[in-house]
Amino acid sequence: MSTITVYVPRDSAALAAGADRVAQRIAKEATARGIMLELVRNGSRGMFWLEPLVEVNTPTGRIAYGPVTPDDVAGLFDAGFLTGGKHPLALGPTEDIPYLKKQERLTFARMGVTDPVSLTDYQAYEGFAGLRRALALAPEEIVQQVLDSGLRGRGGAAFPAGIKWKTVLGTAAAQKYIVCNADEGDSGTYSDRMTMEGDPFMLIEGMTIAGLATGATQGFIYVRSEYPHAIATLNEAIRIAEAAGFLGDNILRSGKRFSLAVRKGAGSYVCGEETALLESLEGKRGIVRAKPPLPAIEGLFGQPTLINNVITLASVPLILARGAAFYRDYGVGRSRGTLPMQLAGNIKYGGLVEKAFGVTLRELLYDYGGGSASGRPIKAVQVGGPLGAYLPESQWDLPLDYEAYAAVGGTVGHGGIVVHDDTADLSKLARYAMEFCALESCGKCTPCRIGSTRGVEVIDKIRADQNRVQQVILLRDLCDTMVHGSLCAMGGMTPFPVLSALDHFPQDFGLVVPDRKAA
Repeated sequence: MSTITVYVPRDSAALAAGADRVAQRIAKEATARGIMLELVRNGSRGMFWLEPLVEVNTPTGRIAYGPVTPDDVAGLFDAGFLTGGKHPLALGPTEDIPYLKKQERLTFARMGVTDPVSLTDYQAYEGFAGLRRALALAPEEIVQQVLDSGLRGRGGAAFPAGIKWKTVLGTAAAQKYIVCNADEGDSGTYSDRMTMEGDPFMLIEGMTIAGLATGATQGFIYVRSEYPHAIATLNEAIRIAEAAGFLGDNILRSGKRFSLAVRKGAGSYVCGEETALLESLEGKRGIVRAKPPLPAIEGLFGQPTLINNVITLASVPLILARGAAFYRDYGVGRSRGTLPMQLAGNIKYGGLVEKAFGVTLRELLYDYGGGSASGRPIKAVQVGGPLGAYLPESQWDLPLDYEAYAAVGGTVGHGGIVVHDDTADLSKLARYAMEFCALESCGKCTPCRIGSTRGVEVIDKIRADQNRVQQVILLRDLCDTMVHGSLCAMGGMTPFPVLSALDHFPQDFGLVVPDRKAA
């Protein structure tokens, strides 16, 4: 009798929903029934309302059941779920679930499909094909592939990745570094965590290719302290990759070397800013550095350093494996490829959606998200983390692309999408943005350190109707100072949510809304 394979996710979201208990119950039930069963702990598919999502490998493909609780397990066995039997929790073939089927999964193609720490699984699904090709290319040729792909930084700044790579390659130094910014601290974001927990070899491969391209021989992954499962998975994957020759002093017997280590952050939001991250990596307090010099020229320990976020580096293996043109053919305008977008907040079907740039927010909210979880009308959507603008319904049909969002004062950022229904008070949310900045500011520059504190006070006066009109003028002046005078994006972007709330939802601040019909 052949062994049946059952998949239960080991992703943090699935664990929080009870995946370990479900896996234990399945193993126990199989033993009691004398059934030979291989239990694989895969990554999450990103459909969090269905977690724990249990899948069974059948001759016709993988069949999904979810959300499964420990109490459901005996009934699943009784219904013959190991052969794809019918059950109220049956979802049919996993790949045919509409939420998944309508996506363009390039970076997340293996997510939820493979065992995250199985080299055999990884290589069976195109893993290390990009690295093998990179080993046959000159550094300049690797950089050119990244340039030609149109890949831009997925951490929020959207700077062309290839230009950074080219700068580091062209800077002479005895030692260069690759630093992965995995300090994913934006509200409603989890694609970095899912990558590190669900497909760590992809990040390792991307960083190794970056090392070959720039001449760097040492890499560091800076992970936020709140991600213990990601840290453990990365460390395990690094050990496995080293033992198999994919990392170390002689990568795949090429004579080229690259080493990798994980470093845990200290819980500072501003350490998501690349220069503050470098300070923290050096064992100092995470304070923003003035630029120039750019980190690509003088970064970690004063050496040329390439800093990219998780999704940027994780996108590289596919680009090398299939060629720049393949990746570039997805997307619109100057926004090429795909972006893993993360639906969160007051949304019925929260989860990860990887789509080519050009999809609209309305499509994401309703075709994927199913509308609000409360069933009430959606009022505002914050895109791009806690420093992103609040977008009203009039802007939900814009194509999701960096330039289109910048034109309306918005930001795509890291792809985090947080939904609010019509009970939300945008003046409170604007106040929260200012207070968040005050709490998380590194304190180095005055516009951010003092401006955010004064901003909270001014918003409180507006809400209390203390000389409201004058206070609104003052708030706008204060925001202008923060945008143009702050040392980094922490203070420079805090006005985005504040001004968007003020502009699009003035009634929440007690301001009189002009009657356009009367005009």
